[in-house]
Amino acid sequence: MSTAGIVGAGIAGRLLALDLLERGWKVSLFDRGDEKGFHSCTYASAGMLAPFCELETAEKEIATLGEASLIRWKRWPDRWGSTVSFRQQGSLVVTHPHDQHELLRFKKIIESKGCNPDILKEVSSLDIAELEPMLSDRFGSGLFFPREAHIDNREVLNALTNVLKKNNVQWFSHTEVVKIDAHTVQTPSNCYTYDWVVDCRGLGAKEDMEDLRGVRGELLYVHAPDVTFSRPIRLMHPRYPLYIVPRANHVFLIGATTIESEDYNPITVRSTLELLSAAYTLHPGFAEAHILETCTQCRPAFPDNQPRITVRDGLMRINGLYRHGFLLSPILSHFACEYLEQGRVVTEAIAIIRDAA
Repeated sequence: MSTAGIVGAGIAGRLLALDLLERGWKVSLFDRGDEKGFHSCTYASAGMLAPFCELETAEKEIATLGEASLIRWKRWPDRWGSTVSFRQQGSLVVTHPHDQHELLRFKKIIESKGCNPDILKEVSSLDIAELEPMLSDRFGSGLFFPREAHIDNREVLNALTNVLKKNNVQWFSHTEVVKIDAHTVQTPSNCYTYDWVVDCRGLGAKEDMEDLRGVRGELLYVHAPDVTFSRPIRLMHPRYPLYIVPRANHVFLIGATTIESEDYNPITVRSTLELLSAAYTLHPGFAEAHILETCTQCRPAFPDNQPRITVRDGLMRINGLYRHGFLLSPILSHFACEYLEQGRVVTEAIAIIRDAA
């Protein structure tokens, strides 16, 4: 039986652990946090599976990988045997009448990436009324991305905790890893040996990956009983662009900040005001919302903002998922498993997997 020690229990580490367990591997999972993943980027994610909307700032390769990953996301809840809220109801992009140029700019960027034209369609006020009745009298036009989806990130973390334990993963929570090397994981009290060690620590790997940087993101959770949305809404705005992602019982995630900083401090007053002001302009029902929680995290990224899998004998590193951790983790896990088991790089992963020697 092959063995793997995975360091880092965010979404990438957990999905890889499950993939390897299902392939018959014996897996150990190390993380300095708890099993809830409270300190991971995954906990502070919006759970948007939006490969096409992300083309505003990403290359076409991200959308291609995201589509492949989306297919795998559809199958995950059945594999877990849980009630994870996966909803493929598309994404709606709108803007206020005086900012129509922002919507046009967004559309041109997406189209310039050479994707199939059926990934989006222009919608009128009547279409918007059918998709999101609460926005029917507020926006005259927009863009709809019917193949996109969203998933509850924290439900995913809980489900993966349960299924990994059910499949007998050896889980070392609250465990500081002091050194990672080929075949070995060293903690303050022990040194563990495996056929493969996989580093999924995100920014925790910065000392070993010099070109890795942090990109700060900020989120608000609000309860807005006067607002009902069925899908993620993106508001294009020259100063305060944002997305709003629905959760159960009129809870919404409000976010969009991408700040070149490795600051882990709580959300700033400026960001809070900008996000809440933009949400209010989207729908006045957010004026009476209650702020339930604020989240900040720093996402790992390389200079090109592309994910990277580096390998040498006995050691693999998966990192640089940037804003696309939830979107890309299933397909990156597949690529990693194929390499770990077969020693081969599948065609779709040629640009991602590289020799670290």
